[in-house]
Amino acid sequence: MKESTLKKKRKRLIFRTSLLAVMVGLLVFAIVSTLKDDKAVIAKGEQAPNFQLEKFGSEGETIELKDLEGKGVMLNFWATYCGPCKDEMPYMEKLYPKYKEKGVEILAVNLDTTELVVKRFIDRYDLTFPVLQDKGGQVMDLYNIGPIPTTLFINADGEIVEQVTGPLTLSKLEGYLQQITPEE
Repeated sequence: MKESTLKKKRKRLIFRTSLLAVMVGLLVFAIVSTLKDDKAVIAKGEQAPNFQLEKFGSEGETIELKDLEGKGVMLNFWATYCGPCKDEMPYMEKLYPKYKEKGVEILAVNLDTTELVVKRFIDRYDLTFPVLQDKGGQVMDLYNIGPIPTTLFINADGEIVEQVTGPLTLSKLEGYLQQITPEE
């Protein structure tokens, strides 16, 4: 066989092998994506999955959802780059002392990766409710959160009462907080 024919066959073999590798890669990606989409969707009326996250500025202090059993919990997913998140933070801060006294805890789950930016945000808005770090996005994935802000309202029994995607007004926020306030 001529050397030029061997080169052509070698090039064809490399091309076909590369094409096969790409096709196998796409197949694996499709299978993994399908399996990932099969995870449970968190919906109204379901039990809120437990999680544990570190609190910003606490040097390792963590908050676990199951420790708040018997309280209403507002779970807000947000980031500093999210404009609507900035709009609703003052409302959350305004209502926090009143509802904390009534047995409702506000937990703000931050999805940023830069601690300095988050610290400045907390200082700027003078936030007093717990801000939790979800560095790897594990709680975001657990709750299947898409766009932010997304807020879940969880009653004293740990059941999701409402899930709101998008910013909350002061009156809507107060209405949802009243729904999850434990009975005396």
